[in-house]
Amino acid sequence: MNIGREYDLAVVGLGGIGSAAAYWAARRGVATVGFEQFALGHDRGASHDHSRIIRRSYHDPVYVRLADLAYRAWDTVEAESGDIIVIRTGGLDLFPADCTIAPDDYRLALDACDVAYEWLTADEIRHRWPQFNISDDVQALFQADGGIAAAATGMAAHHRLAFEHGATLHENARVESIRETGGEVEIVVDGHAHRVGHAIIAADAWTNSLLAKPLPLTVLREQVTYFGASTPSVFSPERLPVWIWMDEPSFYGFPTFGEGATKVAQDCGGHETTADTRSFEPDAAELDRVERFTRRLFGHAVGEPLVTKTCLYTLTPDRDFVLDRVPGCMNTWVVQGAAHAYKFASALGRLLVDLAIDGNCEIDRSMFAIDRPALTDPDYAPNWMV
Repeated sequence: MNIGREYDLAVVGLGGIGSAAAYWAARRGVATVGFEQFALGHDRGASHDHSRIIRRSYHDPVYVRLADLAYRAWDTVEAESGDIIVIRTGGLDLFPADCTIAPDDYRLALDACDVAYEWLTADEIRHRWPQFNISDDVQALFQADGGIAAAATGMAAHHRLAFEHGATLHENARVESIRETGGEVEIVVDGHAHRVGHAIIAADAWTNSLLAKPLPLTVLREQVTYFGASTPSVFSPERLPVWIWMDEPSFYGFPTFGEGATKVAQDCGGHETTADTRSFEPDAAELDRVERFTRRLFGHAVGEPLVTKTCLYTLTPDRDFVLDRVPGCMNTWVVQGAAHAYKFASALGRLLVDLAIDGNCEIDRSMFAIDRPALTDPDYAPNWMV
C-alpha cells in the first residue's frame, strides 16, 4: 500500500539523538513523524539507564563548542519539560604519568574556547576528594560544569514534548528501507510505504542496515556496574564529581545517582557483537577488570557490586561523529554518535533538523563528514581514545 506524502520530516530511530530531532522539529512547527523499531525508551541500544557524563572538557575545540550548544539545548528542554536533566557535580579527568590520552590536547582546547578549568596535583585532588586513592604521579583537570546527564529522563522528555508539539511517534515500527524518489524520501515500515520530504537516520547500531553503502562501524557490547558503599554519603553528588581515568584501559564513573550506588565502567572494554545478536548477560572478565580498578581507585570506601547492566557502543574508526548527508541523497541525513554522544544529544537533534530543513549548521562539521579518511580509507588505524 502506498501512502501519499504526509510529513515534512521523518526520524528513523527515537533514542537519544532521534528523540531530540523529533522534539526540535515539532517544536519549530515541522510536520514530523518518528519510527522506533522497539518500545520507546527500550534498553537494547545506547541511551537507556539513569546517567551519562556531560562535560565541556574535550580534546578538540569543535567538541568544546558543541558542548556549549548542548548545555543550552538541555536548558531549553528542562525549562519546557519541568524535568531536571543536567546535574552539575564537577568533572574530574584523571591523568596518570605517561598516560595514553594527552592532557595538553584538553587544556589547549578549553583555552581556545575560553572555558575555565583547574589543573590539580595529586595532593590537591586527595585534599578535595579524599575518596580517591591515587599515586603522586596523577594530575587532573577539573571543570566545574561537568556532571550527570539524566539519560532516561532526557529521552522521555524529548518524546513527551515531541508529542505535545504535534509529532507522530510510532513505536514497534521497524523501518525496512529508505530511498529517495521524485524529490522525496520513501520509507518502508513493516511493508507500508510512506513518503516524506526529508529523513534523518539516527539508528545507531542498526545504521548500516539502512544504508546502501555501509559505514566501517564497530559495535561493542559494553556494561556498567553499580557498587554499594559502607558509607553511601561518600559517593553523593555533593561530595564526588563524575570522573574519567584518561589512560588505556580507560574507566569512568559517577557519584550515587538512580540506583542508590556509584556507577563505574570501562570505556571500550567489551566484545564485538551486532545489534541483533548481542548478549544481555554480564561478562565476568569485564566485571572483574572494573571491580579491581574500582577497588584500587577508592580502596575500602567502595562496597560490593550490586547490579550490572549492558548497552551497545557503535564506534567509528576515529571515534568522531557522523553528521552528514547520505551519499547520493539530497534529503536524507545520517548521524552516528560514536559512543560518546548522549551529552550532546539534544543539540545534535536540533542541528540535524536545521540541516535537513534549512541546509544550515552553526558548527564546523568537517570532522564529522561521511567521506573523511577514517570512513573511506581501508588502511585507517582505529583509535577510540577520547
